[in-house]
Amino acid sequence: LSLPGAVLDASTGRVLVVQDRNRTLNAWKFPGGLSNPGEDIGDTAVREVFEETGIKSEFKSILSIRQQHKHPGAFGKSDMYIICRLEPSSFTISFCQQECLRCEWMDLAELARTEHATPITSHVAKLLLYGYREGFEKIDITMREFPAVYTGLFYKLYHRELPEAYRNIT
Repeated sequence: LSLPGAVLDASTGRVLVVQDRNRTLNAWKFPGGLSNPGEDIGDTAVREVFEETGIKSEFKSILSIRQQHKHPGAFGKSDMYIICRLEPSSFTISFCQQECLRCEWMDLAELARTEHATPITSHVAKLLLYGYREGFEKIDITMREFPAVYTGLFYKLYHRELPEAYRNIT
């Protein structure tokens, strides 16, 4: 699983973006990386964003899921790319020079318009802009934790938020 984090500072409308050092095309994208075995989706996005940019953040939701087959870098497996919405708790960038060529806070509307972003980043920036302007409940896939049938274990269920009247049906 590859898990980028769209870190949006709602107070300024700016989003954290990076350019990969080892790519031929220096396009803007959301920072992120691969999940460790047994690591939850939100935890991976938060960890990877911190490792690449030095920005601390908190998982808020899943924005989108891309599934791709026969991806050259996926070791013969189907590739899942899950973009998470994260909220920053720190703002001073200290990016990883080995992985990133550049890292900055960019105006979300500018990211949605620029031709210098990967196609998926551009599309998700438009989705994020819609949520920022109209309310994140329109775009968020949130997470709830439930006890599993196996004693002491829990699972996480990701879905659009249910209205309270439906949550409490008995």
